[in-house]
Amino acid sequence: MCFSSTPRGARLARRLCGTRLDAWGIPYGSDAHDVVTLVSAELCANAVRHGHVAGRDFHVLLTADPATCTVRIEVSDTRGERLPRIPTAPPDGDGGRGLLLVEALADRWGWSPRATGGPGKTVWAECAAECAAPRDLIT
Repeated sequence: MCFSSTPRGARLARRLCGTRLDAWGIPYGSDAHDVVTLVSAELCANAVRHGHVAGRDFHVLLTADPATCTVRIEVSDTRGERLPRIPTAPPDGDGGRGLLLVEALADRWGWSPRATGGPGKTVWAECAAECAAPRDLIT
């Protein structure tokens, strides 16, 4: 889905990810739901804060693989020159901890140029999830 590159867009993306997880059989309040929702919230917040280009939206793709019980979050923005990196020094103030959380909670994460060939990058993370019945967990 496509979201406005604003704090409100990031909140909406987080809520829609949570709703989709619940529909896939990863219920609200479960550890897997909380982890995936937090990781998606951090990636969306980073897209708004660090990947914002005036007049351009960010995109979220949420997929689940029932064979491996893995959920993948992909957040694409249009600012390719600002690449994600883990801070080497302790963050100052209230910011700078998002990727530290992603690093700690996700099983894997990384980034790549946008697959659509447009400007920007895609930051992705994969998280283990409780397996639902195969008919309930659909990509």
